[in-house]
Amino acid sequence: MKKENLEYFRTLLNSKLEELLTEAGKVVTVMSNTDEKGFPDPTDRASHETDRNFLLRVKDRERRLIVKIREALKRIDDGEYGICEICGEKISGKRLEARPLTVGQLFSEF
Repeated sequence: MKKENLEYFRTLLNSKLEELLTEAGKVVTVMSNTDEKGFPDPTDRASHETDRNFLLRVKDRERRLIVKIREALKRIDDGEYGICEICGEKISGKRLEARPLTVGQLFSEF
C-alpha cells in the first residue's frame, strides 16, 4: 500500500481513537456524578439502572473497538495493514474505506 494511503488510514484511525477516549472520559465523570443522587421512587431507580446498564454495554463495545483500532495502528506500523490475515491477499481499498479495522476479505472476488 502506498505511504500516503497508509497515512490517510493512520489519521482516520487516530481521530476515531481520540474521539472514543474523549467520550469515555466524559462518561466516567457523568456516571460518578449521577450515582450520588438518591432515588426515593423505586421506578425512578429502576429506570436509572436500566439506562446505566445500557450505557455500560455501549461503552464495553467501544472499549473493544479501541482495542481493534490500536491493533490496526500496530499493523500499519508493522507494514501488515491492508493484508488479509486469512489468505494473505491485499484487501481492497473500498473495503478498507468502509471498515478501516478489517483484517480480512468478506468474500472472494467473483
